[in-house]
Amino acid sequence: MKTTSKILATLLVSALPALAQKPEEPPLAGFIRVVAAVSPGSGNVKVLIDGSDVYPEGYKLGQVTGGIGLTPGGHTITIKREGVKEGVTKVSIEKDQTVTLIPFAEKIPATDQEPAHFEMRILRLKQKQRETGRSATFVSVSAQPEIKAELRDPEGKWEAVFVKRLTVAESTIKYPEGYVPIRANGVSLEPIPIGEAGNYAVILYDDPAGKICSLNFRDFKFLSAD
Repeated sequence: MKTTSKILATLLVSALPALAQKPEEPPLAGFIRVVAAVSPGSGNVKVLIDGSDVYPEGYKLGQVTGGIGLTPGGHTITIKREGVKEGVTKVSIEKDQTVTLIPFAEKIPATDQEPAHFEMRILRLKQKQRETGRSATFVSVSAQPEIKAELRDPEGKWEAVFVKRLTVAESTIKYPEGYVPIRANGVSLEPIPIGEAGNYAVILYDDPAGKICSLNFRDFKFLSAD
């Protein structure tokens, strides 16, 4: 028994320094989110961060990535799709902040130097103050200069918000929960699934045929064009 007690005491003493060590602090991290809204070209959209492909399979039109964690500071983001001239942007990532990137393609007219082609453009959205209620942020990367977006309230009334191209327009959501019907220029779009309080982003973009489509995701803060 004495021998066993001595062994246990020795093990306890040797373990004390390890027990006294502080747990490692989690690494500082900010995030980017990518919304694939590139309709021209072929294949999936590729996202490279500082030269590394984050998802070799690529993203289909209308897909939204989860938050991609990055160390705070500057990073270079490259967006590619076959048939579209690649786009590059630099982002400054802050701790606990999410930057949303919306790549889309824009047709460039022919010049003496090169024929008409599509080039990648990247719209950046930054978070603002925290949202405590339920709101919708409409963002358009459609080729149309302005879109009339409408949200229906629980009583069936449609409330309009006019969304200019490459800008942000905000509207209050009056539904407490469920699916909020929306439409653009009078055409119904996918309803917004509403749950907890927060900001629900609605991205308006063109499909390959030029028809306005939408996708949405929830953020806990307001969004503004960077």
